[in-house]
Order: sequence, then C-alpha cells, then structure tokens
Amino acid sequence: MSSLPDTLSYCTGHCALGGLLLAETADHTQAILLGDNDDAMRDDLQQRFPDAKLVRADEGQKQRLQAMLDWGDQPKGEFPLRKTAAPHGTAFQRSVWQALSKVRSGDTITYSELAKRLDKPRAVRAVASACAANPLAMAVPCHRVLRSDGGISGYRWGVERKKQLLQLEHQHNSKASDARPA
Repeated sequence: MSSLPDTLSYCTGHCALGGLLLAETADHTQAILLGDNDDAMRDDLQQRFPDAKLVRADEGQKQRLQAMLDWGDQPKGEFPLRKTAAPHGTAFQRSVWQALSKVRSGDTITYSELAKRLDKPRAVRAVASACAANPLAMAVPCHRVLRSDGGISGYRWGVERKKQLLQLEHQHNSKASDARPA
C-alpha cells in the first residue's frame, strides 16, 4: 500500500444525489464522497486522510466535479474520472474495488457472488467491509452490491442514496434500450 498524500485539493457541489466532494492529488483522484452537507463531507475526507493538508480546488478540478455532478443527475455511460482513480486501501480492498468496477451500470451483484469472483467464497464479511471502506463513491460502484436475497443492505452513504443510484441507473438503461432500433 502506498503512503497517503500530504496535500489534497478538494471541491464540493450538489446534484440529485445530494452533496458530492472530489479530492485529488496532482496525479490521481483520491476520494469521491457523498453527503448531506459540505462540512460533513470535508470532515469525512480529513478523517480518511488525517495528515493531509486540504486546499481548495482550481478551475480544472471544478470542471471535473461538474462532470460528476451531471452524471449524478443523469447517469449515462462510464462514471467520469474512473480511470484516474487511485484509492488507498489494503491489497484485498483494492481487489474488491477492482472487481466491483467491472459490474456494469444497471447490473447488481451479491456480496457472496463478489467473494466468489475473488476466489474467496468464505470472505463475504471481508468483502462487505471493503465496500464500506470504499473512498470512491460511484467510481467504484459499491452501490451495486446486494444481499444474497436480493435485498438492499447498508451503504456507506445511506440506504436511500443507494436506492436512488440503482433507480437512476435502471431508468437510464431502460431509456437507452428503448431507444435502440428493434
């Protein structure tokens, strides 16, 4: 695991999903957090990166945030900034997040299916813990993970937000398939 950054540039905005915070180093997206207010999201960021100096974003970062806000209002295609994401976590967490990144928009997977994909079928609780530790809301789509009975379980940023994300993705995918020629 690489060391945590010394400085993070961040900005916040709001979309249909509520508040969204984007935090970056010069090279990578480090955190995409959801919340109800800017102060709570900033506090969450500082807790995740306790030794980092937090500085306000430049115009380029604000444009990247706007692309994420637009996606949050109407998800279509791949989530912005997914390719520049470099989350900090254990090797196991990163393997869970990488596997999650392969779950397509509008699809879901259970915690046990995800554990099996990692060749660790008994690691269901560890998979759930890795999902809860995810620092990249929507870029690493832990909202697409369901209980084994198909029910919606906990979500780091609230069950209602998880339901909303799944509904938005499903609506977009339904519209996209309706628009395809028969």
